[in-house]
Amino acid sequence: MTVLQEAIRKRAAELLEAGEVVRVIAWGSGRFANQTSPLFVSAAADAEKIVFNDYCVNTLAKYALNEKVDGKIAVCVRGCDARAINRMIADNQMTRDEVYLLGVPCSGMKDRATDEVLPKCLTCTHRNPVVYDELLGEAVAEPAEEEVSGLRYSGIEAVEAMDREQRLEYFNEVFNSCIRCYACREVCPVCTCRECFVDQLRAGWQGKQNNLNENRFYNLIRVFHIGDRCIECGECARVCPMGLPLMELNRKWIKDLDELFAAGEEGLTDELDNTLGRYKTDDIEEFM
Repeated sequence: MTVLQEAIRKRAAELLEAGEVVRVIAWGSGRFANQTSPLFVSAAADAEKIVFNDYCVNTLAKYALNEKVDGKIAVCVRGCDARAINRMIADNQMTRDEVYLLGVPCSGMKDRATDEVLPKCLTCTHRNPVVYDELLGEAVAEPAEEEVSGLRYSGIEAVEAMDREQRLEYFNEVFNSCIRCYACREVCPVCTCRECFVDQLRAGWQGKQNNLNENRFYNLIRVFHIGDRCIECGECARVCPMGLPLMELNRKWIKDLDELFAAGEEGLTDELDNTLGRYKTDDIEEFM
């Protein structure tokens, strides 16, 4: 990825030096060769600190929201980052003219611990950014649908095959393991409420206890909130310190919405199209 890394560095320096952007959000090296972290570059001379390799696992889109400054920000976007930017624009979290998108083709990133391709990358359907101002490097081949279709819903189908008691036992075990660190919320590009419901101090509202009932409430309400907006970046599951199967919860919603309403994939455009937030007279109502 040396050629692509140099292309990112070159354009970042040019944009900053020309004053076209005031900050570039990319990836920087960590302590070890297989570690990277989000990097915020404000001076052209610092563009040489940018790296792009097999371990650039962080999806950068939400940092563009959290790092708003006076002036345009350039963001390196792969398929997942670009879809997240589109979704945040649709949610009125930013406008398209606030960001300059450096498109970066991506064939998948590796897990730092196992050196294997990340699970979220195995099910990626858009290896090239779906929106950008300029594309750096050559576009990579997109996977055939059959390559990812079996993996995408494999966890969900296993849960759906369980009977009621098995499913209850399974999810009780999952929610009992949650430590309520909220890492999933912080990293999610569509968790953008100014004040999360779990942080509101209201009688009869979400409690602060770490127990099964409270954990279940938090996780299920979060899925309700993002269900029709999830762009399947997989960051929630990647950052979870307890290894919870959070994308199984998200994809259950995605699978049902696609089957019931042909919802399709989110984040392919920046147009607002919330499946759960609109009413149509021809909606399928099999439950009635």
